[in-house]
Amino acid sequence: MDAGITGHVRADAQSVRAIHLMLKPLALCAALLGAAAPLHGQAIDVESSSARVQSAPGAILRGLDKVSGIVSEIDISVGQTVALGRLQITLGDCRYPANNPAGDAYAWLVIRDAGVDQPHFQGWMIASSPGLNALEHARYDVWVIRCKT
Repeated sequence: MDAGITGHVRADAQSVRAIHLMLKPLALCAALLGAAAPLHGQAIDVESSSARVQSAPGAILRGLDKVSGIVSEIDISVGQTVALGRLQITLGDCRYPANNPAGDAYAWLVIRDAGVDQPHFQGWMIASSPGLNALEHARYDVWVIRCKT
């Protein structure tokens, strides 16, 4: 009887963690929108309130081969394609907050299986929320660590 209760509590704790991870980016967006929203009758200074970002010449990615357990750090430049096992990873852009180069990076990636024209993943990956727009691959995980400045 205790094992069932413990298992139930563990499942609930896992569910809470999963929900927390899903809601964290939404809470950040809500906080940013709330901070950017003017009070009634207050003018908006678009130039100072807009988020300024800069493009970097490259990015640092991390790759995981789920079968072998090997973790690889990938140093990639914009426009370059590198291999991670059977995957071909191309970096289109890496951007970061202009006032905080060590801040939250996001990168445009195109990831293909070798010899396949259709991308397995194409889009922005965000360093602080790798699960928000993740590579769905049976063998490999890839995520953004930071931009190279």
